[in-house]
Amino acid sequence: MSIESSLSIIASILAIGGAIYAGYKLVKRKPLTELMNELADKNTTVKRQHRILSIIDKRLILYKHRISTSYIRNFHSNGRSKLAIFYDICNENAIEPTPEICKLLIGYDERKFRNEWIAKHLKDQKTISEPKSNISIPQSTAKIDKGCQVVYLSALLPVRYAATCKRLTDILNRHNIPFAFIEGTKDIWCRDYMPVQTPSCKLIQFKYDPSYLRDAKYSDSRSDVKHVDELNNIKPIFSDINLDGGNVVMYGNKAIITDRIFSENPDWDKDNLINELTKLLECEIIIIPSYKPEYDYTGHADGMIRFVDSNTVLVNDLDKDFKYMKVAITKALDNANLKYINFPFFEHKIKGNDEHAIGIYLNYLEVGDLIVMPVFNVPGNLDVEALAKLKEVFPNKIIETIDYNDVALTGGILNCTTWVIRK
Repeated sequence: MSIESSLSIIASILAIGGAIYAGYKLVKRKPLTELMNELADKNTTVKRQHRILSIIDKRLILYKHRISTSYIRNFHSNGRSKLAIFYDICNENAIEPTPEICKLLIGYDERKFRNEWIAKHLKDQKTISEPKSNISIPQSTAKIDKGCQVVYLSALLPVRYAATCKRLTDILNRHNIPFAFIEGTKDIWCRDYMPVQTPSCKLIQFKYDPSYLRDAKYSDSRSDVKHVDELNNIKPIFSDINLDGGNVVMYGNKAIITDRIFSENPDWDKDNLINELTKLLECEIIIIPSYKPEYDYTGHADGMIRFVDSNTVLVNDLDKDFKYMKVAITKALDNANLKYINFPFFEHKIKGNDEHAIGIYLNYLEVGDLIVMPVFNVPGNLDVEALAKLKEVFPNKIIETIDYNDVALTGGILNCTTWVIRK
């Protein structure tokens, strides 16, 4: 073989090797999750941050998404977490956080944010078309007198759901019920992280560390209760029991709590835990079964049951429930000498959103003589049936209805987003 032929073969081999190496580098390029980590690193320069976003933008083209040039040019991480930056990228560039996009950029499916994004960006045209100029902080027209009940809302509610917040506060103003906003919160579900008020009006601040928010990815949406209390000049009695306010349904000297309380406090003996709750809440504690996490990740009582009076409760129609739940709930209520009334509810399937609260009429707001019940505007007479049943059960109450769907799509409704205390 001639020298020329040998050199030609060697050149061909090197060219093929170069192509293979280039392909290997392309395949082995840094995952976007790592680039997102670098983006959130406080030591990353602004110039490098812009370069990272440009790389992410080029990779997102394959998924038919783009990050705008102006967003990249003006970007600064400002010490935000990776999750907060991800939220910002999606919100500011109209990128739907599908499971695929979530896993691509942050490594896991961020369902909670996806549900919120759907509620904001994919709701019906009527809500979308509401002018942004309507966004403002509503003002209460009612005077706060000693002994009256006040409805508190997270200060994030009018920011995130301006039209819905206005609908609610208009109802409260119409019935002369005072309301105010809680500063320093990280989400709108103030019932869960605010103190629970006892019959003697003491405020018990429980530990707020629910298992469903324990993953580090939720750190930006888990309110610091001590900070919130201090910021809003609330002086409660602190308890180290881990308990969400949404899992406490009270009437007089009775409190209903689901058995999720036990798994949330594994270091407590069950009897000791119940005794301590009895002392703190000044109530008889009634335990009912919770749904399995795959059916209700919160395990809260306020979407399952509400008091009519000290002897009677409303429950989501047990005849439509799982047989084992009907048996277990009925037994728990019998043991507590409580009668129950079946109340309308329905299951509503929404593609890509299995954590919404559409269909749970029982998660209404009750304050004084007023009940505000959600309606869901679904085909059929379900809204009418629920309203008629509520009027039958509470003939002496004023009952208003409200479209709260954009909030309900994110996992909670009226009781979840309100904290009602007596001054």
